[in-house]
Amino acid sequence: MNMERPVLFDIDGTLVDSTEAVTTSWRTVAARYGVEVDAVLRVCHGRRDEDVVPEFFPAGAVASVLRELADLELSYAELARPIPGAAAALTTITDDRWAVVTSGSRPLMTARMRGAGLRIPSIFVTAEDVRHGKPDPEGYLLAARRLGVAASSCVVVEDSPAGVAAGKAAGAAVVALATTHAPAELTHADIVIDDLRELGWAISAFVHRVRR
Repeated sequence: MNMERPVLFDIDGTLVDSTEAVTTSWRTVAARYGVEVDAVLRVCHGRRDEDVVPEFFPAGAVASVLRELADLELSYAELARPIPGAAAALTTITDDRWAVVTSGSRPLMTARMRGAGLRIPSIFVTAEDVRHGKPDPEGYLLAARRLGVAASSCVVVEDSPAGVAAGKAAGAAVVALATTHAPAELTHADIVIDDLRELGWAISAFVHRVRR
């Protein structure tokens, strides 16, 4: 993989397949409160629970729903599986050239990365580190700053429209991985790929594009 540009990864749907854990957790909580879970699942990917829950649950229940979701998601962390190509991609990157930026909590995302057998980065930006979640660019700007580079020099790898928007707003080049969303929903990305094993080609394409 051409590592002339630092890489900032999302986790869920990008490095880790947590679909079963996420869906099971939301279905459990939604059923308890009589909320239409399909509506939640259409918009929750790539966003913080703190930003999604108030849109669907009564104001007085938000705090308890967030606690229940956190407990459920953590208990299902062992269901996480690596996205095909994730482990191989991470073995090619040195610690000072990559970071993760996730809408999940640090304990949960660490558990999912470990459950999927993936390497843990030294720069790990989670929901607790930002005031504004994706599609706000705060997380990606913070990750670039911690790496000591400009966000515009980075490649963001995402799977959701909210994540793509965050990467673009940060000024980074964005590769979208069509795992949780169809390519037609990811058209704001610079490049859309179907398989993480295509990431090396995508990053090389950015480098070539800059030099032309």
